[in-house]
Amino acid sequence: MKVRDVMMRTPASCSTDTNLAAAVEILWNRNCGFLPVVNAQGKVVGVATDRDICIALGTRNRLPGEITVGEVISGKLFACAPDDDVHTALATMAQEKVRRLPVIGSDGMLQGILSMDDAVLHAEASLPGKAVELSDEEVALTLRRLYQPKVPELLQKKIAVA
Repeated sequence: MKVRDVMMRTPASCSTDTNLAAAVEILWNRNCGFLPVVNAQGKVVGVATDRDICIALGTRNRLPGEITVGEVISGKLFACAPDDDVHTALATMAQEKVRRLPVIGSDGMLQGILSMDDAVLHAEASLPGKAVELSDEEVALTLRRLYQPKVPELLQKKIAVA
């Protein structure tokens, strides 16, 4: 099963110049918690989550209209392509501890969003003698890995030495 078979094809997005008040309005109107951020050429340069926005508003002592999305997005972008295997995308989500990935075409343009919600809705129960492309068990395992606390790298090294 490919990402294109599961992804949401009509994603909301914003630009780096969008202020947080406008970004929150988009999240509210589209009932989502994740916005891919595109540059002037329409290429994905990052993502803004409802959490990113909330932390920015709570820590910067500025009005939402004064802070741009470009100020709050992180430098890391985890994404997938429409032709990627959905299992590979789920592995990326689990490894990077993210519940949503922008789906980006080879041209760098936004094609959709793959979320854990999409995976849950497309998963099927495994039954003896019945092959399924995306099993309930795999989705549950991905969620378990995603929500497992991430041990800081320094602590991992100390544990390995001991």
